[in-house]
Amino acid sequence: MKNSIERLRILISRLFAVAMIGLILVSGSHWQADVPLLGSVLFCLGAMLAGVASLGRMWCSLYIAGYKTNKLITEGPYSLTRNPLYFFSFLGAIGIGLVTETFFLSLVMLIGFAIYYPMVIKSEEAKLLKLHSDDYDAYFKKTPRFFPNFSALTEPQEYEVKPIIYRKHILDAVWFIWILGVLEILKELRGLDIIPTYFTFY
Repeated sequence: MKNSIERLRILISRLFAVAMIGLILVSGSHWQADVPLLGSVLFCLGAMLAGVASLGRMWCSLYIAGYKTNKLITEGPYSLTRNPLYFFSFLGAIGIGLVTETFFLSLVMLIGFAIYYPMVIKSEEAKLLKLHSDDYDAYFKKTPRFFPNFSALTEPQEYEVKPIIYRKHILDAVWFIWILGVLEILKELRGLDIIPTYFTFY
């Protein structure tokens, strides 16, 4: 049963997601109207980050699908950073913010991530230390918490994958790409005045 802190974290994340969806629905980009080239650059950069995030999350899922709680994973993306899933999610969140063609919504995404995920990471670190004790302590000391050290990459020649579980993880990994399509549809609907625009952000 989830404790009160975990329930609070889930509630906060859901409220934040709902607030962001609502804000995106009723807002537009200042750059799209006044500096369309900059708006296009922001969109392309955001799309690239969202793509990297989805591929990165699929890479992580390849290693942890079916192993997340009972085995300490230290290879592949987990040799670069202890939290590669969250790192790639961070890139995806910034990417989604940029796809709105605004700096403001990207900043909101960044602040929301910076407030929420450190709590999640610390909670998971405590659980992993309890489960894997000395092995996790050694891994903790040599591997960065969040930002990757690409020179530390180690990969096995072979790795046993659980395809049924991995398939489910793939669907969870590609939602950044799906959001790009949804945001593009919303932009077109605003252009046709089907959806009203109450705010424009820089």
